[in-house]
Amino acid sequence: MITIRRADSLGLAHSDTLTLRCHFAFADYLAPQNEHEGRLRAINLGTIPPQGRYHLGSEANVDIVTWLCSGSLQTSTEGFPVETIQSGGLHLLGTGAGVPGMAWQAGADGASFIQFWLLADTEGGSPTQEARPAFPRLEDGGFRIIASGFPEDDPEIAEVIDDGSPVTLSARSRLLHADIPAGEGAAYQTTQGRDLHVLVVRGAITLCGAALAAGDGAMLSQTERVVVMATQEAVVLLTDIAA
Repeated sequence: MITIRRADSLGLAHSDTLTLRCHFAFADYLAPQNEHEGRLRAINLGTIPPQGRYHLGSEANVDIVTWLCSGSLQTSTEGFPVETIQSGGLHLLGTGAGVPGMAWQAGADGASFIQFWLLADTEGGSPTQEARPAFPRLEDGGFRIIASGFPEDDPEIAEVIDDGSPVTLSARSRLLHADIPAGEGAAYQTTQGRDLHVLVVRGAITLCGAALAAGDGAMLSQTERVVVMATQEAVVLLTDIAA
C-alpha cells in the first residue's frame, strides 16, 4: 500500500524561531491520524536565515538526523565538540538517556535542512554525535546508505571508516540517499516486515505509477522492494523502518 503526502499539504509546526513544514505531527502541529510511522517519528523541513539559530530543549531515546539541502550549519550540543556541515552533509545526534538541549546555527548564506527523527529500539545509553561531509555520488545513481542501525552496515565491523561510511543509528533503521539522472532509476531491496518512506528533495520521480515532485513524500507499507524512476534529475531520501 502506498500513501502519498504532497508538499502543499504538509503541516506547519512552530518550534523555537522557525516554522517547520512537517510530514508527521510535531510540536504544535497536531495530526492524530498522522502521528508517526513505526520508528519514524518525524520528517521536518526548515530554513534558517543567515546567522539564525534553531534550538531544541531536552530530548531522549531518539536519533535526530539532519541532512543539509543548502548553506551551512554549525551544531552545538552540551558534551560534544562543535561540528560544521555544508550542503549535502549529514549530522547525527543520538540522544540516548537524554541531552539537555541542542542548537543549529546557520552560516552567512543561511541554511535549508531536512530532519529525520527516529525512535531508538531500546531506552537509555550514552548520547552520541557523528557528522559527515557530502556523500560521494554513486556512479550508477543508486541508493547509498548514509545512516544505519543494521549491524552489517557498521563501518567498524567492515573495518572501513571513511567520509562515505554511514552514521550509526540506535534503531534497526536505515536512511539512504540517491542522486538519480533524468530518465534513469534507483532500486532498493530490504527484508520482510519493513515500511519504506520516499522523500523527493529535488526534481521529479515516478513511484509505483504515481508522479512525485520536490517536497512530496510517499509511505510504502510492508514493502520489500522499491524502484524509483527520475523524470527529471532527482535527489531522493529513503527511510527503511520496522513496520
